[in-house]
Amino acid sequence: MFSIIGLILSLVLIMFLAYKGYSTIITAPIVALLTLIVTTGFDSHLMASYTEVYMSGFASFVKNYFPLFMTGAIFAILMEKANYAKSISHFITKKLGSDKAILSIVLSGALLTYGGVSLFVVAFISYPIARILFKEADIPKRLIPGCIALGSFTFTMTAAPGSPEIQNVIPMKYFGTDAFAAPLLGIIASLLMLGLGMIYLSREAKKARNNNEGYGDYIENEKLTEENLPNIFVSILPILIIFVSNLFFSKVYYPSVDGAYLEKFNTTLGNVSGTWSVIISIVIADLFLVITNFKKLKNIKSILDEGVTNSFRPLLNSSAIVGYGSVIKSLAIFSVVQNFVFNISSNPIISEALSVNLICGLTASASGGLTITLDALAPTYLQMASVLNISPEILHRVASLACGGLDTLPHNGAVITTLAICGLTHKESYKDIFVTSVLIPIIVTAIIVIGVSIYI
Repeated sequence: MFSIIGLILSLVLIMFLAYKGYSTIITAPIVALLTLIVTTGFDSHLMASYTEVYMSGFASFVKNYFPLFMTGAIFAILMEKANYAKSISHFITKKLGSDKAILSIVLSGALLTYGGVSLFVVAFISYPIARILFKEADIPKRLIPGCIALGSFTFTMTAAPGSPEIQNVIPMKYFGTDAFAAPLLGIIASLLMLGLGMIYLSREAKKARNNNEGYGDYIENEKLTEENLPNIFVSILPILIIFVSNLFFSKVYYPSVDGAYLEKFNTTLGNVSGTWSVIISIVIADLFLVITNFKKLKNIKSILDEGVTNSFRPLLNSSAIVGYGSVIKSLAIFSVVQNFVFNISSNPIISEALSVNLICGLTASASGGLTITLDALAPTYLQMASVLNISPEILHRVASLACGGLDTLPHNGAVITTLAICGLTHKESYKDIFVTSVLIPIIVTAIIVIGVSIYI
């Protein structure tokens, strides 16, 4: 009981510190070691736990996912500097009109994240356009973060087949799948999240209009302009390159390759081909952007440096959370928690959905929580699924869907960043973020899990 209380206090502390804005890179190892002291006493070999347990988990995440974070961040900065991202947002906005401001921001964010642009970058791109559109349409500014969250934090992050976002990539290593795993389930989940999210946001806008709330007392002087923006077909080409290349490598090329040589690397082609496909696809898109915009990108060296630098903070934050999880997993109490999760249901789909959601909520990180859970439980889920004849692709899709629920609690880094970009507070706008990126994804995940459970 004392260990459980210590574990709960540890989780509360790390959430509180994140909510207050302290970097998890600093707080995660400190809280992890304090938890070790509380639950095991002062003879807990702190330095060994730090360098051999915490840093092993930290380094493992860096080893597995640094190429994805780096190539993705470079892609995002190139899309931004070439004005391709802004061109996509402006095009969607122009075609839908200011009366469809909510849908415009949601779809532009969705297309950008589905194309591999970091959700942090999407918030920077979408907000200047959103505030102009919302002002013209007299829609409350407080709804902008909810729109950005729906387009960026939900279906394109976890459900859309082929998405290169890290939350859809991580399960591939554990289940031997690719980014297109369980496409029908992914499409259904995507449509449900988009539909329910739009119904909620549209209803909120209608209520505000009936109450004569208006945009709010904010000064917005910018005008929406298409000056010097590239052609929309050119702008979406890098996104199409990622999608088509990913589809080719994961479904055509690697399935035909003899991966026997990987035995000396202690892995199999099934464990790495999905990740390799995404990395190669993003690199091809990066090269295309550099080659076709070489003259426009004045200082390519500084742009590439900025992209690499931009990848460090989210990578290290997620790695710190995984390191924290490694220490927690080393505690005897973790076995108790693990057994509790398993005893909730003998169905691996239900157990996986609950455990991933819970750990992601406790760590406030979709990628970190997903990695912690699958590191500990994926082999067991695969074994349970095999007995019930459940495809690893279904385990992949459910795990990815589940990580996009409780991860965006108030102390989540993306939530805090988005609100800061929009100049709004949790009190003003978090309710809409909660509904669109927490409540609706959990409901949709539950629908998918129940549907699959009935089918099997």
